[in-house]
Amino acid sequence: MGTHGKHRTHLVWDWNGTLLDDNDAVIGATNAAFCEVGLAPITLEQYREMYCIPIPRFYERLMGRQPTQAEWERMDGVFHRHYTERRDACGLTEGAEELLTQWQLGGGSQSLLSMYGHDQLVPVVRGYGIERHFLRVDGRTGPSGGSKARHMERHIAALDGISAERTVIIGDAVDDAVAAAHVGAKAVLYTGGSHSRASLEAAGVPVVDSLAEAAQLAEQIAD
Repeated sequence: MGTHGKHRTHLVWDWNGTLLDDNDAVIGATNAAFCEVGLAPITLEQYREMYCIPIPRFYERLMGRQPTQAEWERMDGVFHRHYTERRDACGLTEGAEELLTQWQLGGGSQSLLSMYGHDQLVPVVRGYGIERHFLRVDGRTGPSGGSKARHMERHIAALDGISAERTVIIGDAVDDAVAAAHVGAKAVLYTGGSHSRASLEAAGVPVVDSLAEAAQLAEQIAD
C-alpha cells in the first residue's frame, strides 16, 4: 500500500488513556470522588469493567442508584481537583512520541480531540512537546460527563479539506467508536486505557493492545 495510503489517512487521537498514560491518576481521582459519597475504592480492573459514558451512569453502576445532581457536581469537582494534582506525574504512553513523529514524516495528518477541558488540555499537550504534530488540538467545551459525538462533529468540520471517510479515530473508550460512527469515520480502540478488552470488543470495531498496532490498522481500514 505504501506512502500513498498514509497521505490519505487522517488520525484523530484521543488524549487521556490513549496518548497520555494516566490510569493511575484517573483511579486515584475516581476513588477520591467515591470517598465523597461513602463508596469503597475500586481497582483498575473494576474500573475497566464498569466504566461507561455518560459518567453519571458509571457512578450509578457503582452506587446502585443514580447520583443526585448535587452528588454528581461534588464528585465531578473532587475528581477534577485530584486528577489535576496527579496529572503531572503521568507520562506519554510508551512509543507515542515516536509514532506521532513517524506518522507525520510519512506524510500522514493527525489531530487530537479530548473530552478533557480545552483550556487545561492545550497547555498540557504543549508541555509534552508534541503539539507540533497535530493540525488541531481540541478539548471539551461546556459541561463534563457527556459523549464525544458532538465534539467530534465540530472537530472534523474544523479540519480543512479532511473528510470523515478518510479519518480514523484512535481511542481507549467505546465512546470513541460511537463518536466515529456519528460522523461516518472509522475507529480503532486501544486496551491500555479506561475499558477492558471485552467491553471494547462489544463496540464492533478493531481492538488492539498497542498504539503502533492502532496506527498500522488505521492505515489499512481507511483505504
